[in-house]
Amino acid sequence: MPLLGALLLLVQLSFAIHALKTGRPYWWMMIIMAFPVAGCLIYYFVEVFPNSREARKAHKTARNIIKSFTPDADLKRRAEELEICGSVDNKMALAAECSASGMHPEAARLYESCLTGPFARDGAILHGWARAAIEAADWGKAEAALGHLKEDAPKYRPLDARLLEARLLEGRNQTDAALAAYRELIPQFIGQEARFRYGELLARLGQNEAAIEVFNQLLAQAKRIKTPVEGEEQWVEGAKRAVRA
Repeated sequence: MPLLGALLLLVQLSFAIHALKTGRPYWWMMIIMAFPVAGCLIYYFVEVFPNSREARKAHKTARNIIKSFTPDADLKRRAEELEICGSVDNKMALAAECSASGMHPEAARLYESCLTGPFARDGAILHGWARAAIEAADWGKAEAALGHLKEDAPKYRPLDARLLEARLLEGRNQTDAALAAYRELIPQFIGQEARFRYGELLARLGQNEAAIEVFNQLLAQAKRIKTPVEGEEQWVEGAKRAVRA
């Protein structure tokens, strides 16, 4: 019993220190210390869990379960909204749903159709067009989109634009240039996609040892990041599969 009491006190102190360091109201410490078990549980689920990686995973799992029952619901809804009102916002929303459903050529056409009037130089539209064209392996369209993006909206997500340029080089089998572009980009890029695609290209070229080293670096870096960028799980899981293989 004394050991259990000491352990409980340690847990209470840990939560109290967390509340103090993170700027929570002082009354949280009173609740934590006054109610040893209930206070800690309430603090965790109210203040800690909603912002944790576990919460994000839980929300994502719930969304995936819902989507598994009605996989085309969002796509149909966006298409219906576009039929009612052919606005640029509705076109972009449908394009995003098309991309999420793997309908990349359709997404690229929708993004391109938005480039009219005041939206002709819109960075978000140009970036979406370029990404969808690359996912569709339409290298001519991708080059045109990236050219417009660099000329008309050079300050819009420049690192993402450089990643798309590297992917374009890879898609056109300009592998030396693609490898150099990935290597130059990785130290500056936020997230793991650039590193993962670099490792993938190395593996495709038969440079397996170098690829495994890159994937291991990705996994080591991911462990150090407590709050990963949204959507990073796919690159981490891909790296794990590559290392196991």
